[in-house]
Amino acid sequence: MTARAILIGAPRSGSGKTSVTIGLLRALARRGVRVRGAKSGPDYIDPGFHQAATGLPGVNLDSWAMAPSLLNGLAGQAAQDAEFIVVESAMGLFDGIPAGAGRTGSGADLARLYGIPSLLVLDVSGQSTTAAAVAKGFATYDPAVRIAGVVLNRLGSERHRRLCTEAVEALGLPVVGAILRDPEMTMPERHLGLVQASEHADLAAFIEKMADMVERSIDLDAVMRLAEPLVTQAGSFAAALPPPGQRIALAQDAAFTFVYPHAVGRWRAAGAEIVPFSPLADEAPPADCDTCWLPGGYPELHAGKLAAAGNFRAGMAAFAREKPIHGECGGFMVLGEALEDADGATHRMLGLLGHSTSFAKRKMNLGYRQARLLADCPLGPTDTGVRGHEFHYARITVPGNDAALAEMTDGEGRPLGPAGARRGHVSGTFFHAIARG
Repeated sequence: MTARAILIGAPRSGSGKTSVTIGLLRALARRGVRVRGAKSGPDYIDPGFHQAATGLPGVNLDSWAMAPSLLNGLAGQAAQDAEFIVVESAMGLFDGIPAGAGRTGSGADLARLYGIPSLLVLDVSGQSTTAAAVAKGFATYDPAVRIAGVVLNRLGSERHRRLCTEAVEALGLPVVGAILRDPEMTMPERHLGLVQASEHADLAAFIEKMADMVERSIDLDAVMRLAEPLVTQAGSFAAALPPPGQRIALAQDAAFTFVYPHAVGRWRAAGAEIVPFSPLADEAPPADCDTCWLPGGYPELHAGKLAAAGNFRAGMAAFAREKPIHGECGGFMVLGEALEDADGATHRMLGLLGHSTSFAKRKMNLGYRQARLLADCPLGPTDTGVRGHEFHYARITVPGNDAALAEMTDGEGRPLGPAGARRGHVSGTFFHAIARG
């Protein structure tokens, strides 16, 4: 089975890409189409909504963080397991970082590489025929990125729809959707973006409402006709993160949720067993596991409960005496001595590493990262290169005295210095690993 694909792009974040993508996915699934979602760039949250809408795991396709062979492997795997793929672009369609050709991390990279037609979602609130100027800019900016159609979003009236549609279609671009402004279609957000699918109140009803909106406002048959077969080159999973152990104790609950589907999928494909446990339920990592992984998430929203989880604390200390533990971002914060929440209350954390973090005085840290490991750890052996990203508002208030885990540069190779921490069998960093590279 080789899937047909279309890419949902926009001029910027907040244009309505995610709402349109979720609605399309669910509406197509209602028709009996085996459809799956994909997301360009580093994003944990949207793939969860994609899976909830389709019943199939989402996948990240990151042209900067993933070697071309791995990108091809993941894209090819997705295409073999579906009839139709909806790829959601991160940020604006052409937004990425200065890098080699096809390695910017933008949605446009995927459109070029795999010949995926783009459906442009335009938020036309506050404008009318100017929408055509924006559409023309997208259509002519890069001949290798084909804008196949347009969806007009947040229309105020029938007259508004007519003016925008006539102007855009005069360019030869078909308008295949027109969505009226509706505050109920706004997706709830918090400081790292959208509220996660697992936390959304009445998620199933919300997704059905999105699908109703799409069926009412978008010509599904036209969208399917615009799609093209996703043709990939030969791929390889050699650059995927290998499983950090045979039996991996993985923290999973409302405080620990940020795990890339492709990473866990490759761990399983390599024969590893994932054993979930919940720190918020005061569960310890199972003693028969050989590695423990604390992913990112929102521990700052649950710091008091984590501080009071005595069984979790004792189990982690016992595990650390003999076996590796690794924490990413939120997991790294919990491995430290203390966490100050947004209200200024300080909570005792695990103390397996010496740093303390604060969320009270927030500072955004965002961007691609390249790490060179300074010691063996669950991410790999010493000197291994790992690509990933940071996205957090917390800051380190007490650095501690632990050795650094990695030497870090930004996505363009500018040195950022040593980062993370390691002590005994325990390691952690704000950096989210995506792939070897």
